[in-house]
Amino acid sequence: MVLGYCRFTFLESPTKAPVIFSDEFRKSVTNLRRPQIKMADEDIDVHELDNEDSLDANLIAQIQSQVQMRTQVGAMTILCLVAFGLHMLSTVCCTSSHIREFISQKERRRHELMSYIIHTEQSRDIIRMGPMAFIKLCERVRATGLIKDAFRSTVEEQVTKFLHIVGHNVKNRTVSFFFHRSGETVSRHFHNVLNAIIMLEGELLVQPSGIDVQPYLQNNSRFYPYFKDYLGAIDGTHVRVKVPTSDAPRFRGRKDWPTQKVFAACDFDMKFTYVLGGWEGTASDSRILKDALSRHDPLIIPQAKYLRRIEELDTTLKSILEEGPQNPRELFNHRHSSLRNVIERTFGVLKKRFPIIASGIEPHYSFDTMTNIILACCILHNFFRGVDNDDSLLAEVDRELMEEDVETMSTQVREEDYREGSNLRDSIATEMWRHYQNN
Repeated sequence: MVLGYCRFTFLESPTKAPVIFSDEFRKSVTNLRRPQIKMADEDIDVHELDNEDSLDANLIAQIQSQVQMRTQVGAMTILCLVAFGLHMLSTVCCTSSHIREFISQKERRRHELMSYIIHTEQSRDIIRMGPMAFIKLCERVRATGLIKDAFRSTVEEQVTKFLHIVGHNVKNRTVSFFFHRSGETVSRHFHNVLNAIIMLEGELLVQPSGIDVQPYLQNNSRFYPYFKDYLGAIDGTHVRVKVPTSDAPRFRGRKDWPTQKVFAACDFDMKFTYVLGGWEGTASDSRILKDALSRHDPLIIPQAKYLRRIEELDTTLKSILEEGPQNPRELFNHRHSSLRNVIERTFGVLKKRFPIIASGIEPHYSFDTMTNIILACCILHNFFRGVDNDDSLLAEVDRELMEEDVETMSTQVREEDYREGSNLRDSIATEMWRHYQNN
């Protein structure tokens, strides 16, 4: 780049001596297209300068003064612009430095938090699971292909935010502050992880085939062979939802607020095998069960197998435990209730681990999103049962159940179904009582 330099020569103070113009000056002025030099209130035609004798020395002095003044103003303007540019450059550099430092601090804090979660057992306080289970879950989620490491946001961080929300029932703004992320980023990551976990339904939420006896039954003489054809238990639970005021009466069942009824089946390892949400809180169990058996993704009950519901018992579990079984019927009810309450225990652990579906506070999410959250929590529950059993949660649930009588619920079934079930119970109870007395 070639830079041109100009040299300004400031004239001395004007004098009264006459000014003599050279031939070169007169020639250059003659070639001009009659330019005008405006001074004060009069215009001077440069061609009138051809005759140096006609030029007044005072006029020339004024011209020289004007040129000098304008040159000085131009120079000062250039200096001011240069100074302003340097100031702005310094400001931008300083601001950029502060921004980089601020971003670096936030990244460092996130890195420290993720390191804390991955390497310490205190991760349970944040995501409700241990480090090894968390790493395995992230591997499963990453394998779905729905979540990838983003710019300055790893899969692990995105999963952590989701687990913190469902595990503590906090708002996005809380997580935004905690992880130094915008609310939009937190919301986007939450829904991405939610969709990825639901993609794991086929792997982690599987209905039993009924071919093999469940290990929990086969390895326990109290239940085998009497209950060898039992697949698990079914029941429903209520989860609070947010619905329009006009729809609230349909969803207000046993609670004082709108709920959706979630119908679920589980096996005796306390894993969910079927989950159907989205029903209004006033829906009857028989209506939901009928839909579950006939829909495109139905509840499957293999031939000659059984899923037990909560049934009305003649005596409470507490009295049987205190006095012991006195006859075949009580013995059957005692052991049967031990199997039946597996669904209560499963729901209990689910809600202890994921308060977002146990809270009586109106949720922050829409009805459909809440339905997906419930399904995702059930899938995560099954995942935890295989890799991160939290015995403290189960013990807490068992204590609460022991403090209450077994919940009773009358059922309406067809007369022939009742007779068939009654005969089955009687035959099992008789065989069980004979074995109980011999031992």
